[in-house]
Amino acid sequence: MISWTHRSRGDDWVGFHTWCGPCSEHQATKRQRIVPPGILPSADKTDQLVAEFVAQGGRPQDWRPAYSIAPTVNAPIVREWQDEGTIEREITLARWDWPKPANRPTGAPIINARIEKLPTGFWVGAFSNARCIVPMIGYYEWTGEKGNKQPHFIHAEDDALLAAAGLTWTTEIDGQRRRVFVVVTREARDASGEVHDRMPAFLSRDLWDDWLSPASLTVDGDSAASKSNRLELLDELDASSSAIAETMRTHEVDRRVNNSRTADPRDPGLIAPVDGTVGDHR
Repeated sequence: MISWTHRSRGDDWVGFHTWCGPCSEHQATKRQRIVPPGILPSADKTDQLVAEFVAQGGRPQDWRPAYSIAPTVNAPIVREWQDEGTIEREITLARWDWPKPANRPTGAPIINARIEKLPTGFWVGAFSNARCIVPMIGYYEWTGEKGNKQPHFIHAEDDALLAAAGLTWTTEIDGQRRRVFVVVTREARDASGEVHDRMPAFLSRDLWDDWLSPASLTVDGDSAASKSNRLELLDELDASSSAIAETMRTHEVDRRVNNSRTADPRDPGLIAPVDGTVGDHR
């Protein structure tokens, strides 16, 4: 299982994400939750997210600190779109969820997409046309048997800001058009792989623009060119996320993280290491 969070540094913020590990395919389980990046409500400060991604920011009152949020709740994403020939980039809130396929209308929320399944089938439309970035500083994962789960916080070296590859779409929910997103996952490596077999696919800074580009990977009437475009971007994401995986670190955190009903989502202590687990765990 994985989940994400943010914490403030003065008036800036940094964030981290978590989602489900042992769940099937790309569906969430009742243990899944996220802790999205955000900023403390302060209208006279420039938040780190806007500065990092050079994007339009939302209203400060829309952002709240949180360290544990369940699927189907809003979280910040970065996206681009084209408006009358001009490419716009924004940071916006989107629902951590995805429309279910017609042949599976019920079940847990869909919250992640496997990298190996992006170029064909269910995900190909969004991958080709509607990619986004999900900012974070790390994620939770769990080890141990049911009833005795130990949470771990997996994060970037020096708590650097991470950019997870995501997909975004708009859909109708309860009679309203809503923006939704999922996080792209890959086979885990290095520190992440010691805790679980899946991890977010992270983007290096030099890949941000290509991943966010609203230009379609699909070439009308040319399936070979379309396939080539998709595979080229996937190869770049694989190389990028593999390199970033080498820099990840992990430590155990308090088991109160395990219960989303009782854990205070505003408590930064949720990501603090328990005694004896601080170190260079690669």
